[in-house]
Amino acid sequence: MSTHKQLTIGLFGFGVVGEGLYKILKQTPSLNATIKRIVIKHPDKKRNAPAEYFTQLADEILNDESINVVVELIDDAEAAHYIVTTALKKGKAVVSANKKLIAEHLEELLALQEQYNVPFLYEASVAGSIPILRNLEEYYDNDLLQSVSGIVNGSTNFILTKIFQEKVEFVEALLQAQQLGFAESNPSLDVLGIDAVNKLTILLVHAYGIISNPKKLLYSGIQNIQLTDAKVAAEKDYQIKLIAKASKLKNGKIAAYVLPQFVTADTQLYNVANEYNGIVIESGFSDKQFFYGKGAGSFPTASAVLSDISALRYEYRYEYKKKNHHQVTEISNDYYLKVYVSFDNIKNVRKDAFEWIEEYHGGQQRSYLVGVIHAEKLLNSDWWKQHGISLILTPEPIIENIEYRDVQKRSLELAGVV
Repeated sequence: MSTHKQLTIGLFGFGVVGEGLYKILKQTPSLNATIKRIVIKHPDKKRNAPAEYFTQLADEILNDESINVVVELIDDAEAAHYIVTTALKKGKAVVSANKKLIAEHLEELLALQEQYNVPFLYEASVAGSIPILRNLEEYYDNDLLQSVSGIVNGSTNFILTKIFQEKVEFVEALLQAQQLGFAESNPSLDVLGIDAVNKLTILLVHAYGIISNPKKLLYSGIQNIQLTDAKVAAEKDYQIKLIAKASKLKNGKIAAYVLPQFVTADTQLYNVANEYNGIVIESGFSDKQFFYGKGAGSFPTASAVLSDISALRYEYRYEYKKKNHHQVTEISNDYYLKVYVSFDNIKNVRKDAFEWIEEYHGGQQRSYLVGVIHAEKLLNSDWWKQHGISLILTPEPIIENIEYRDVQKRSLELAGVV
C-alpha cells in the first residue's frame, strides 16, 4: 500500500473500542482511511453511527474486494480466528486487539502473514495505549535485552488499587471495574491472570523471538489476594501488583511468568494505579526505560488500533527480527522464586515444596510465611492457587541457584519453624 492509497476498512465489533475507533477516524481525515462496513452481533442495540454501516454478515466484509483492511475488535476468540485467518488468506491487511486469539494461534498467524504476504498488526493487544510491541520490534536487540516486566492488565490493577487505597473487598472492587468498562466481558480472564499471560506470550515473540503457548507459562492472577495481604504490604511500604515478566537468566535462557508481586516504593511500577499500565524494559546499555499509559478504555485502546491503521499506509509490518535473524533462546523454569504465602489453614500449604522457609507469622485468622521454591514446582502444582491461599512474589524474587549451606538451612528451618 502506498502512502496515498485509500484505506477502506471493514470493522468487526462496535463495542467500547470499536465505537472509539469510529469516533477517532471521523476526527482524523488526513489519515485517508474510511470505514465501509461494520459487522455486529446484536442488531437491535442502539448505536451512535448511521444504520447503513451495520450488518450481521461477515462475508459482506470478507468478500468485498474494495475493503483492503480488516479491523477485528470482538471478544470472541474463536469467531475472531475465522475472521482474521480468512481475511489474511484473501490478501487483506488485518489489525486486531484480540490477545487471546493471537497468543493461542501465534505460529499459525505468523505463517499466514508470510504465505500471503500481508501485514497483521496488533499493537492494541498488549498494554492498551502504550506502543510497546513496535518499540521491542524496532529498538531493542535481544542480545542486550535483560528483561521486560510490568503491569499489562488495567482491570486487575484497578481492583488492587481499590483494595489498597479504599480498603474495599475484592468482590466490590471487581464490580466497580466492570461498571466502568475496564474488565473483560468474562472477568475471570482478567482476575485469574489469563489475559496477562496471553499478553506475555505476545511480548515474548517480539522481545526474544520465542513462540510459546500461554498454557505452558507459570501464571496466576489476583483472585486470592486478601485485605490482610494488603495490610502486610502497607506495613512494609509495598504495593501489590500483578506483574508479567520475561527476564534473561545467566545461562541465556528466559524466565517468564505472570504472578502477583510486592513492589517497593523506589520502583517505577509502585505508582502505576487504577486502569493504567506500566512496562519497564531493562537493556544492557540503556539501563531501565519506563513506558506508562492507559491500558483499558475506549479511546486509549482505539488510539493503538489507529496507530496500526496509520502504519499500514507505508506498508509497515512486523519483521519478527528476534525470531528470524537471531539465535532464538528458550524459556527455562530452572530457577527459584522467593515468595510470600498467606493462608487460613497451614495444612493446605505444601511445606515440602519449599527449599527453605525464612519467616513464619501466625495469626488468629490468617498466617503467612516467606520461603524459597523452585519455579518448576509451582508450574507443576496448583495447591498455591486454591481458595484460602495467597502467593505473592517478594520484591527481588528470582534466585538462579542455591548453595549447599542454603539446603542445610532449609532442613533446619522446615523442622523447627513450621
